[in-house]
Amino acid sequence: QVQLVESGGGLVQAGGSLRLSCAASGPTFSTLTMGWFRQAPGKEREFVAAISRLGGITDYADSVKGRFTISRDNAKNTLFLQMNSLSPADTAVYYCAARSGLSASRTQKDFNYWGQGTQVTVSS
Repeated sequence: QVQLVESGGGLVQAGGSLRLSCAASGPTFSTLTMGWFRQAPGKEREFVAAISRLGGITDYADSVKGRFTISRDNAKNTLFLQMNSLSPADTAVYYCAARSGLSASRTQKDFNYWGQGTQVTVSS
């Protein structure tokens, strides 16, 4: 069983930055492909970014490409999401997710484990 705990959310002004972290329990973090998803008020949860087990392959939603960076530290069992040039459209609850598959995925149903989410609010 893998437990995921996100942190780093908060309130930031448009144009600002935040760095989200996701701490994973268990000794198998390096065998998991990881992802970030978000859910804005009144909207469905959507894919943000994903990263392969060793971090060599990343994937981003078009809406965040060039502004967000996903990374991981397997020695510390931690996933990160660096978010720059934030806009009010990025306001959402951000979720960390993990899957046991070999390849990174954008599909929510492929992910076996989910965190509780962290709120990101961007003011204009």
